[in-house]
Amino acid sequence: MAGWLALAAAVALADQLTKQLVLASLRYGEAVPVTPFFDIVLVYNPGAAFSFLANQPGWQRWFFTGLAAVICTWLTVLLRRHQHERLLPAAFVLIIGGAVGNVVDRLMHGAVVDFLHFYVGRFSWPAFNLADSAITVGVALMLWSSFRPHSNDPAKENHA
Repeated sequence: MAGWLALAAAVALADQLTKQLVLASLRYGEAVPVTPFFDIVLVYNPGAAFSFLANQPGWQRWFFTGLAAVICTWLTVLLRRHQHERLLPAAFVLIIGGAVGNVVDRLMHGAVVDFLHFYVGRFSWPAFNLADSAITVGVALMLWSSFRPHSNDPAKENHA
């Protein structure tokens, strides 16, 4: 269990280190082109994914912080139950680490620091960060796991 939680801490730390590098290097709204379809930018998102609720007066900061705490607690309980597996615990720690990284931003800056910006011509994907990426990969792994047969799955036992 401790190893899995250390991995979650490493995800949160990597997220925070990259954000600190961007904060130290760029001014708000500044963009550094990297490729014809990718920039490093500095923007703040007071909302959730795709700036959901970003235009609210500030209550969402505490709502999303509390929601992240509840989800991390729930995933830690699930992690304890599945700690001897590989796929699900990896999914859980990616989500936990990403959530913690974004909560640190909300507490320190009042919003999440985003800096990865992909686009094609005028079509732009909202900027995001490593925490968001970890959460996305973690959710994808959870979904993948839900479609895989488990050792106690009767359908799998019939084929053995």
